[in-house]
Amino acid sequence: MHIGPYTLANNLFVAPMAGVTDRPFRMLCKQLGAGYAVSEMVTSRKDLWTSLKTSRRADHTGESGPIAVQIAGTDAAMMAEAAVYNIERGAQIIDINMGCPAKKVCNKWAGSALMQDEPLAMSIVQAVVDAAQPHNVPVTLKMRTGWCDAHKNAVALARAAESLGVQMITVHGRTREQGYKGLAEYDTITAVKQAVRVPVVANGDIDSPEKAKEVLKRTGADALMIGRAAQGRPWIFREIAHYLATGEHLAQPLVEEVSRLLLAHLDEHYALYGERTGVRSARKHIAWYIRSLPGGEAFRQHMNTLEDSASQHRAVAAFFDDLAERHERLPDPVLLEEPLALHE
Repeated sequence: MHIGPYTLANNLFVAPMAGVTDRPFRMLCKQLGAGYAVSEMVTSRKDLWTSLKTSRRADHTGESGPIAVQIAGTDAAMMAEAAVYNIERGAQIIDINMGCPAKKVCNKWAGSALMQDEPLAMSIVQAVVDAAQPHNVPVTLKMRTGWCDAHKNAVALARAAESLGVQMITVHGRTREQGYKGLAEYDTITAVKQAVRVPVVANGDIDSPEKAKEVLKRTGADALMIGRAAQGRPWIFREIAHYLATGEHLAQPLVEEVSRLLLAHLDEHYALYGERTGVRSARKHIAWYIRSLPGGEAFRQHMNTLEDSASQHRAVAAFFDDLAERHERLPDPVLLEEPLALHE
């Protein structure tokens, strides 16, 4: 699997998710079998580039390549400038966001709202490709099947984007109107794959090794992108890779391994965000890890009362130490709640 000059480790990708796929999370997923990961979306608004939020999102320290950064906006010139800004800060691949369904993004005609205005969308693609080309940086595109069920234009947009130089296209199998509700459909992704020559990536509701195999077979896609299913289960990438290669399931991970991974993730998280923000933003990650474990809900409520990183870190270690006394491997999930989640 290639994107421009880059050879990827495999065809299992981490989806960009706002507030989730920061550098520590991307690095963890790559460690556990993901072949590629895209950053949280970075705004094209120049006045926000110096903000702490954007500077954290543009932090790729220690991350293995290729470094992929997703940019979002509605103005072609601004998007071109944003591409160069991120390339100068280490981006090796630029991804254009045409898939985010969040109202605060779509209300400004960015994200999946661009799918309603094909000329504007393609002017942005052209500007970003032209800006990235002198740096030999490939441009990719992530979109939905369309704005609504009555207007699914992913195939037309994919053909147009390919003709302008986009080198990979990811399609989430829902319309913007659906948000994350209902079920993803894969017929549109199949149609996109048949319409273009560049690699096509299938995204949406891929939450098990069996589903991964089914979606690859059904769509003919070159790769899979996984978002919400990796929250609290970053080892899903190695599980899927093993199943696709052997037809067999890996055993559940050892409790001690999960504890080690989560505690190391927390250390990286605190280092990136600092004490106050780090403790608060780590809560969702911890909740995702423990939500389906025995005693998980009671622990989540207790953990949310802790206000400093040392207490949070100790509490997580104690929870998994206690779990390890009763289970060698992660127990099968108790009744799963809906993912706490977001912008895949």
